[in-house]
Amino acid sequence: MNIAEVTYQFVNYGEHLKPTKNVLALDVGMKTVPGVIDHHHPEAEIECTASLVVKYPHLVLDHIKREDSGEEKKMPLRLHIITHRLPDFDSLSSIFLSIKLLETGQVDPHMEKIALYTKMVDSSSLPKEIDLTSTPYSILRSLFTGLYKEDEKETSLERIREGLKFMNFLYSKSVEGYEIIQNRILFSGIDRYERAMLKAENDYINYLAVIGRARKMILFLPLVSGQGKKKVDGLIIKNPRSFLLKEWAHRDRENSSLQEGFSFLLTNIGNKRYFLGVDPEKGVNLRGLGDVLNEKETKKRTEEGRSLGFRWYDGNCPFFNYRIIDAPQDVTSLSHAEIVEALLFFSQHQE
Repeated sequence: MNIAEVTYQFVNYGEHLKPTKNVLALDVGMKTVPGVIDHHHPEAEIECTASLVVKYPHLVLDHIKREDSGEEKKMPLRLHIITHRLPDFDSLSSIFLSIKLLETGQVDPHMEKIALYTKMVDSSSLPKEIDLTSTPYSILRSLFTGLYKEDEKETSLERIREGLKFMNFLYSKSVEGYEIIQNRILFSGIDRYERAMLKAENDYINYLAVIGRARKMILFLPLVSGQGKKKVDGLIIKNPRSFLLKEWAHRDRENSSLQEGFSFLLTNIGNKRYFLGVDPEKGVNLRGLGDVLNEKETKKRTEEGRSLGFRWYDGNCPFFNYRIIDAPQDVTSLSHAEIVEALLFFSQHQE
């Protein structure tokens, strides 16, 4: 299929969308149907959006098809893609794979490789023994550090341009026979990618500077099995400068008291966005903490006279299985201290 133009629209995380002709909603929409492909809802499979595109290509092909007759059928397609604000690796990968799928009409092994890698990235399951600084994830994150504009939409569009260029590079190198999960040679000799690898290497220095002022604690978190709890190292860092903080923390045996890395991480951006998450390798999750936070959020908003429209996202989908928590889209009313208080209450009251 010949695609003449692709336009983009960015919406909040958790937006509910319906299928629309010549429109693809990717990594948003809260459903998995032809035209709307998202994995953040409770009925989704244990897949990221990119792996859903490759596993079920009909979700794209059956929705974006030319049913018109005559000259209109021969005209190049004008495609509109909806994704979440500030697109991430999964969003960008799913966009690239969907466009490639529409152009070729089929899934090939190189698309499968990108989807598999994206699934590891989105689930925070990159092997800890690999060189973090020479992975596509770290390089793209590094490239994104210089893309922020005053207008968030323009930042999102810059991420699209940079991300699709990068995905196309990965795809072409996979076709040439290169391994893409971890490969310093893959990016050597390309100035912008070498600079990105160097920035990722220097980010470890940022992490070491941050860890000195971080709050470390022992937490008791529920096992994924639902039976019992597990003692883990937790880390709370305000406004971290390290863009690979999560990855360094999960690998940090030296500074974690149990010498297993920090299994839990709480960070924030300003006083607007708070992120809580656990290392999937540790077999624990945060099931129930979202309820505690939402109860406190509702009470605080009622006191302040604020709208109750937005809630904390608690990772309620098979892919995340309550391993992540994200603050309300319209900014939480809770203070940093109140969020930490909720975390400690949750840890202390595990059965």
